[in-house]
Amino acid sequence: MRRKPIELAAVATAAVPGLTPTAVSSAPDDPADFDSALLLDSEGKRWRVRSPRHPEASARLETEFLVLRAFVPAIRAELPFLMPTVAGTVRQGELSTFVYSHLAGSTRSVEELGAASPAVAREIGAALAAIHDLPHSLVSNADLPSYTPNEFRQRRLNELDQAATTGKIPPLLLRRWEHALEDVSLWRFNPCVVHGDLHEDNLLVDGDRVTAVTGWTDLRIGDPADDMAWLVASNDQDFVDAVLAQYTSARRDVPDSHLLRRAALSAEFALAQYLVKGLAAGNQDMINEAESMLMALAEDVAEHGGQPISVEPLPQPSPAPAPASGPASGGVPQGTEPGPVPAVSKVSLLAPDSVSGLPAVPSSTAMPAVQVTPIPLEAVQEVRAADDTAGRTDIMADADRTEPAGNKVSSVSVTAIPDDGSGADVSSGEDTSTQSIAVIQAGATAPADLPADDTSTTALRVVGTQPR
Repeated sequence: MRRKPIELAAVATAAVPGLTPTAVSSAPDDPADFDSALLLDSEGKRWRVRSPRHPEASARLETEFLVLRAFVPAIRAELPFLMPTVAGTVRQGELSTFVYSHLAGSTRSVEELGAASPAVAREIGAALAAIHDLPHSLVSNADLPSYTPNEFRQRRLNELDQAATTGKIPPLLLRRWEHALEDVSLWRFNPCVVHGDLHEDNLLVDGDRVTAVTGWTDLRIGDPADDMAWLVASNDQDFVDAVLAQYTSARRDVPDSHLLRRAALSAEFALAQYLVKGLAAGNQDMINEAESMLMALAEDVAEHGGQPISVEPLPQPSPAPAPASGPASGGVPQGTEPGPVPAVSKVSLLAPDSVSGLPAVPSSTAMPAVQVTPIPLEAVQEVRAADDTAGRTDIMADADRTEPAGNKVSSVSVTAIPDDGSGADVSSGEDTSTQSIAVIQAGATAPADLPADDTSTTALRVVGTQPR
C-alpha cells in the first residue's frame, strides 16, 4: 500500500526527535520499492524520508545505512560530491523507514542532463571515476558482495535462466543476451567498487555541478559498466562520449575497451530484471509495463540491429534448403523433354543407382561422389603398347573386339580411393594407380566368365592387373 507524503511526515517525527514539519511534498524515487517525501521543518531545514514498500526494499535501506557509516570523514573528503547522512530511523513491523538530512541540488531527467552545458557531462564523468576508484577495503570491511569477472558473468547467466522461465521474454532477446554472455572476450575487465544503482534520480545537480550522489543500497565490487547503463540507454551519443572522455582521464585505471558494450547489455537486461521483480511482487502494472518495453526493444533490434553488445557477431540461422528437383525428386518435370547426356557424368552414391541397380546408400553413411571421364581410344592404344613392351599382360582383350550395336566398350580412368580402414594392404608394393577398368555400359552383355547369378546391368571388372 502506497503511503502519502503526509503520512511519511508523521513517521519522520517519530524517527527524529524534535522534528516539526511545516511543509511536505513528494520526492522522485523507485515507485516499486520506496515511498519518498521531502520535508521542510520549522527551522527552515529540509529532510528526505524513504519508506520501503516490502521487506526486500527495507533490507536494502539497512544495507545502505551500513554503507554510509563505512564512508568515514577521510574518504568523504576526497569525493567531489556530498553523500547522505542518516538522521534517524523507525521500525514498523518488518519495515524500517529512514530519514536523511537534505542535500542541495535537484534531480534532472536524462534529456535535461544531455542538453545541459558540457560542464555537467564532465562533472558526471568525474563523479563516476571517483566512485570506481574507491578502495576495495570499503566494500570488504562492510561485508558487501564482491565478484570476479567470471563470477559476475555467471551470475548474469543465472538471472537470464530465471527470466527465461517466465516465458515472457522475446526469443530474439534471449538469443542475443545469451550470445553476449557466452562471449568470454567481452568479460575481461578489472573489478572495482560500483555504486550499483546509479541513474539520473540518484544524481543531485545544482547549476553545472553534481552536488551529491544518493541511493547507496547496492554498493559492491563488480563490473563498472553497470554504472554506465543509464547513460547508454539515453541514446544521446554526444553526451555519452563527453562523460566517457572525462571518466577515462580521471580514473587511475584505464577502462577496458568493451565497457560500453557491457553497459548496453546491462541496460537491455534491466528490462528482464524489472519483469522478474514485477512477477515476484505480483504487480500487474509492472508486468504489463515490462512486457511492453521488452516487445518494443525486440522490434527495434529486429528492424535496426540494436546497439552492439557482443564482440563476436551473432550467428544467423541457416536458410532452409530448397526442395530438390529433377530426377532426384521423382524424374523430369512435366512438359520438359530430357536433355542430352553430358560428356562428364557424376554418379552420387547417396541416391538410388539407376545404372547398376544397387540400392541407395542411407543418408547417415554419406560417401563421396565418383567422377567418370571417358578416355579417347588412341590414348588406350598407346598405354596398351607401352604395357606390351614392358612384358605386362594387357588388361583388355583385343581393342578391336566388336560388340553388338549400341554396346560399345569404353575405357575409363578412375582416381584411386584412399584406404578406408577395410584392411586392404596398400604398402605391398603393388601399383594400382594405373589400372584400367572395362566398363560395360547400361544394357551391355556381361562377359562370359561372370557368375551366372550376376543380374546387374553394369559390370566393373579388373581383368589383367599384374605387379611391376
